[in-house]
Formats: sequence, C-alpha cells, structure tokens
Amino acid sequence: MRTLPTRRALVLQHAPWEGPGLIGAALAAAGVETSTRTVLDDPVPDLPEPADLAALVVMGGSMGATDDAVHPGLAAERELLAAAVDAGVPVLGVCLGMQLLAVALGATLHPGAGTEIGYRPPLDLVAPHPVLDPLGSAPRVLHWHSDAVDLPSGATLLARTPLTPVQAFAAGSALGLQFHIEVDGPLLSTWLATPVMAEDLRSHSATDVPEDARAVLPTLEPAARTGLATFAAAARERR
Repeated sequence: MRTLPTRRALVLQHAPWEGPGLIGAALAAAGVETSTRTVLDDPVPDLPEPADLAALVVMGGSMGATDDAVHPGLAAERELLAAAVDAGVPVLGVCLGMQLLAVALGATLHPGAGTEIGYRPPLDLVAPHPVLDPLGSAPRVLHWHSDAVDLPSGATLLARTPLTPVQAFAAGSALGLQFHIEVDGPLLSTWLATPVMAEDLRSHSATDVPEDARAVLPTLEPAARTGLATFAAAARERR
C-alpha cells in the first residue's frame, strides 16, 4: 500500500524580517512541517496545488497587494489564495497577506487609506472567531499598515478600528488579519533593528512602540499563542 506524502504548510514571505513568528511556532507545536518561499518577482512561480497543502500562510510586506507591474509574483499568490479557499485549505493572511486574500476574493484595495502603526487603537471585535477570542475584549495589537480593503462578498467582519473598517475577516476556511498577532518580543526586536522599519516609525512619529510593547506583549503573546493553536490544529488535520 502506497504511503501518501505528508502535506506541509506553505508560508509566503515578502520581506526577510517579516517571518511567521508565533504562527510558525504554533504550526511546529502541532507537528505541521512548513516551507517558506518568496515569489514576489517571479512572473510564473512554481507553487503547489491546494490539494498538496496542509495550510497556506501569507505574510506582510511594504508593497501593495496589486503592485503586479513591480512584483509579478503577487498575481500568482492571489490565484493560489483563491484556489486554497475554494478547496477548503486553512488559510491565514496577515497585513499584506490579508489584503492579497481580500483582493483574491473580489474585494477592492484602497491604497493609502490611512496609516496605523503601533499598539493603538485597540480592536473593536464584532464577531467571535477561535483565533481572536482568546485576545479578550478591545485588545491592543500591533498595527503597521497604510492600505485597507473592503470586506469580500460573503465574508464575515471580525474586527475593525475607526480608521480601518476591515481589520479582520473570515471567509470559509480563510482568516485575514490586518494586524500582527504573530509578532512576539524577539521578532519585534528584529523589526525595530531593521533600518527601513525604524525609519517608518520615525517618519510617522510612532516612537512609543517599544514602550507599548513592554506593556502589551506579556498578555498579548500567550493569548495569541492560544488562538493561533486553533489554526495550527486545522492544518494538522490536513497533514
């Protein structure tokens, strides 16, 4: 009897410092193997079929979700996201990844809709979801974005802020998060030591991020681990 190969989770990364963080840790704890790829500048990337994936995770980045002329691989990412949702693969899109997911599902991108950087404002959670429920009411999470998206047709709005009406949504097997619950203390330190990220903080007068992180992360990090474990459990079921 032929043994079927174990499915892996695929992480699509757009910047060296924007790794999966706590998402990767949750997948590893669940026994799910992962592979990480960057296909931004490849017009015809060799990406797996959804049937071969335990999960699909798409991370953040500074480019726009429709910047195909500069980064032709984005079109393939959106195509894979749509196909993965159709196939019922657990999907998690973070920041740019959330915007790519939304556009893949037919929503409109709004470049430069409003900049949010730091642990303020708190989220307004408007519907339950197992990944977000452990965060509690009005959680403070790490924002780092300027673009926004509309809610895809048929999706459920999960969270919002006054400036960004769609901060999180669920659509079938997919979860989109505009914010960064994957960032723990060590990953944040990497971001803050990365010149382009540090300059972003300075240019937007968001210098309170390190101080806010010291206050927020002791509670946020274990809650994020608990929530992300539910995503990892869904991936484990498809191994």
